[in-house]
Amino acid sequence: MTTIELAETATPTRLPLVIPEIAACMEDFVSIRRAIHAHPELGFEEHETSRRVAQLLTEWGYEVTTGLAGTGVVGRLKAGTSTRTLGIRADMDALPIQENTGLPWASRSAGKMHACGHDGHTTILLAAARHLACTRQFDGTLNLIFQPAEEGQGGAARMIAEGLFERFPCDAVYGLHNGPTLPVGSFIVQPGVFAASADVAKITLTGRGGHAGMPHLSIDPVMAMASLIQAIQTIVSRNVGPNEAAVVTIGSVYAGHAANVIPDTATIELTVRTFNAQVQQLIEKRLRELIEHQAKSFGVTATLDWQPICRVLVNHPEETALARRVAEATVGPKGLVPFPAGAMGGDDFSWMLERVKGCYVVLGNGVESHGGCMIHNPGYDFNDALIGIGASFWVHLTEAFLDAR
Repeated sequence: MTTIELAETATPTRLPLVIPEIAACMEDFVSIRRAIHAHPELGFEEHETSRRVAQLLTEWGYEVTTGLAGTGVVGRLKAGTSTRTLGIRADMDALPIQENTGLPWASRSAGKMHACGHDGHTTILLAAARHLACTRQFDGTLNLIFQPAEEGQGGAARMIAEGLFERFPCDAVYGLHNGPTLPVGSFIVQPGVFAASADVAKITLTGRGGHAGMPHLSIDPVMAMASLIQAIQTIVSRNVGPNEAAVVTIGSVYAGHAANVIPDTATIELTVRTFNAQVQQLIEKRLRELIEHQAKSFGVTATLDWQPICRVLVNHPEETALARRVAEATVGPKGLVPFPAGAMGGDDFSWMLERVKGCYVVLGNGVESHGGCMIHNPGYDFNDALIGIGASFWVHLTEAFLDAR
């Protein structure tokens, strides 16, 4: 693999090193990013984004495959004679959030916005793709994976199930996410457990509706829901050891439409986050037990729809060591920062890392202005200053992994 000289003078408060040819194209790629941002598409609906990605990759000489997991795109580029293969993944989907940034490139689709920076991730990989197609300073096969439906809909798992790594074998696979509240251009690159598992559960309690003035003639699912909400809060506090991290958060409850009517059903939706697969299994077991017994105690019936969205994301040592050397070369040693305590984000890139060795890194999005707003917030916007930094990182990583010398 290529030995990369370290940029000792670069710091996260000074613009990191960007490949000059990439810097010269920044106006074009900022326009692409903002166009994607203005036209957000939800998971498995990324038709226009996929079309744009496929068209550009084709123009640059990639062998393009579309339709994987519906709207997924894979661009393959070969150079030299090596059998080595590398995969780099970017996610493309938006979120069902109403944007309130007021920016000229704000979402033009009501109730949809790129509130997680996937527009930026896609553009970063496109910028790298163009440069790599022009230079081809690597020896092997590069697979650029543009994934749909990362936001809780299982896009990565579906791509894998439809033969992603059989059709496009990879010796290693890498992914990147922006990190609000971190200095622009700083990197978090570390081995081991890096992101939490994420499961979504929907609990439906069914009783017998009736007149609010005659509750004794009904079976009230709302009371059962209220009791179950309290019981759920004991799962972590009374079952998970204090040395383990776990979160169970109820994000949605709904029942009925009128004050004088006892509804037939009540629904609870929640998310579960852990850094340990055994803890993840324990929480699911206890949740199922609580639902069963609470339902019986109130005379209602209950169903649980459990959806495993992300596995615990684990970075592999050797691949992470390479990514760390490349990041340090790109932004300098002071640009490497530790993972912030208390963060339990998840990413379904974890499914890919269960199948192929690799690494997931975070690139700082900024601490001020709209660049410092947390993701999944209606005021968030991706910081365009990251496009050149991220693209340069992907180019250096590709040339290091697929060493042409």
